[in-house]
Amino acid sequence: VSLMLDCQAQITYCNDYLLRLTGWQREEVQGQNWFTLFIPPDAEGPRETFQALLANQPTAWHFDNEILTRTGGRRIIRWNNTVLRSTAGEVIGSASIGEDITESKLAERKIVRLNRVLAVLSGINTLIVRVHTRHELFEESCRIALELGKFKMAWIGLVDRTAMQIVPVTSVGAAEAFLDILKDSLSLNDDTLLERIMPVRAVREKTAMVSNDLRLETTSIYMQDRIARGILSVAFLPLMVADAVQGLFALYSEEAGFFDADEMMLLTELAGDIGFALDHIEKVERLNYLAYYDELTGMPNRSMFLEQVSQRLRLRSGENNRLALALVDIDRFQIINETLGRKVGDDLLKLVTQRMQCSDIVFDAMACVGINCFGLVLLDPGDAQSIAHTLEQLLHDCFTTPFHLNDTDLRMAGKVGVAMYPLDGGDAEVLFRCAETALKRTRGSIEPLLFYAPEMNTRVAAALNLESRLRAAVELGEFVLYYQPKVNLMTGKLTSLEALIRWNDPQTGLVSPAQFIPILEETGLIYAVGRWALHQALEDSQRWRSGGLAHLRVAVNVSPLQMRHRNFIEEVKQAIGDDPQVAAGLELELTESLVMEDVNHSIARLQEIRAMGVTIAIDDFGTGFSSLSYLAKLPVDTLKIDRSFVIEMTEGPQGLALVSTIINLAHALKLKVVAEGVETEEQARLLRLLNCDEMQGYLFSKPLPRDVLETRYLLPPPV
Repeated sequence: VSLMLDCQAQITYCNDYLLRLTGWQREEVQGQNWFTLFIPPDAEGPRETFQALLANQPTAWHFDNEILTRTGGRRIIRWNNTVLRSTAGEVIGSASIGEDITESKLAERKIVRLNRVLAVLSGINTLIVRVHTRHELFEESCRIALELGKFKMAWIGLVDRTAMQIVPVTSVGAAEAFLDILKDSLSLNDDTLLERIMPVRAVREKTAMVSNDLRLETTSIYMQDRIARGILSVAFLPLMVADAVQGLFALYSEEAGFFDADEMMLLTELAGDIGFALDHIEKVERLNYLAYYDELTGMPNRSMFLEQVSQRLRLRSGENNRLALALVDIDRFQIINETLGRKVGDDLLKLVTQRMQCSDIVFDAMACVGINCFGLVLLDPGDAQSIAHTLEQLLHDCFTTPFHLNDTDLRMAGKVGVAMYPLDGGDAEVLFRCAETALKRTRGSIEPLLFYAPEMNTRVAAALNLESRLRAAVELGEFVLYYQPKVNLMTGKLTSLEALIRWNDPQTGLVSPAQFIPILEETGLIYAVGRWALHQALEDSQRWRSGGLAHLRVAVNVSPLQMRHRNFIEEVKQAIGDDPQVAAGLELELTESLVMEDVNHSIARLQEIRAMGVTIAIDDFGTGFSSLSYLAKLPVDTLKIDRSFVIEMTEGPQGLALVSTIINLAHALKLKVVAEGVETEEQARLLRLLNCDEMQGYLFSKPLPRDVLETRYLLPPPV
């Protein structure tokens, strides 16, 4: 290429080769400005270089630059330049001889690009050997693409088959705002996006999608945004696993024409390697999952369960910490498999798992430890009876309702074996074996639940028998009220009565309240029995009043469960009705610990009761943790000193001082004081000296049945 320009850069001469190379005619270029006609408008430097050449600066003697052809194409010319001078030595222009180096430059650029892609491929192949998670694979792949491949931006998305969406999960070089916009446009269900969104096409068609010059794109909806970010070419590579697209690798380059056939061959290989790594990670995860989880139910398996138990034992070693390990077996499960088929058996296991997980019973650990066996852990489980109740409730939740399978209603049952820590063993393996032994015993027994320790079974059997008899007692009305009088310490006169529940068992006679009251509370039967006691006490009080007997206030004990029940206030209101005398004749006794559980809530509820005209007594005062600031706010009428303080009162000055303090405190708060458990004249004498108001106890009378009470204290003596 030969070229001459004057000082104004007008063409004074060019050879035929330049004309053939650019497609112009001589007459079209002669006298035209070189920069206007041949230099790309976005080119930086040619004008400054020309001026430097005219100034005879050596840096301008040799340089490369692009020139435009008539059709807009670009060629790269390497110039050797010299300055033209007149005979007088004046600079009159320049002369240049150039070589078309377009092909060699493109080849150099191609080699550079290929080397970058090869570096990415090598880096990712090295990465695949050492990564163990998808996140690490994706994060490092994008990082390598930018650092070694010099890409402008890269992101990887996973295909969510449920939502039918490509979800970007990792990106490097991409702004969060861009990814947020991108997420909203990667639906695989919207056919209208197929032509406009290349990632969607890549996934749907399982093939790489490329745009090598976004300036020429007419369909991409993000074209202008990407050009503004300096991106001119993009490629979307589907990540295949077993002929299914699992994800997408997106690469963005600032070079137009970057993704030619050679680069795409390498990038396709790269995408295949990432797909292979994905497949490997999924298989490893699957193997790891199956090592610790049951495939059918999704619950931890035996190995994981034993590890969970071991962890809890390590954290809870010590004499005061207890743990129950239970194994629950589906009875006659093998028959289901043999008669209805393995699929029905599998479906049954899934349904049992669902019912266990939906039960109100909360376990610290739950696992599928055998073909049809489930492992459970209870921390701080209480006594054997509490454990039995909990597990029986679970059996009820799981097996009471039939299982509808294969157009058949299957009625199934469960068996349970239980081992206790530390009673039965000190480690997970031993406890598990003990529970298995207990479970085997149930299979030859009519009992649905057995403990490993025989004495536990005897104790639970006795407790369950007692519970069964109590349920029958509620239905048959075997409960009676005994009344213990309270007397004025100064006058010795009868002032009020405390109603006490007794169980008149046909088999054994009267049963001690200490035996049956805790079971009534555990089973919830206390609601029915407590309601009956309230109504019976009011009925007896009304009968005595109607018979012309002295009006006596009757005190009824309230269980913590009753007090917490949302309908308790309404039940008291219904029991007393509209008669203010009935309300005035009733006193409710609550333990100090119950009142102090939630002081503010207790104050609100007690105020509602007081508003009915009912009086309130705090029972067992001194055994709880009353705060003086709250005690002054409690809407109560009476404090009852616990029996233990009355006994200690005669044993030393400290006990006497304590009772004296309680009495003085109560009187300062304008409360009446009743001493419980008074059994000796000495105790009564000291209480009188301390100005205690009333007493109750064996010194005056033990609790009496209604007819004996009436004969001894309420009816006039026979004439």
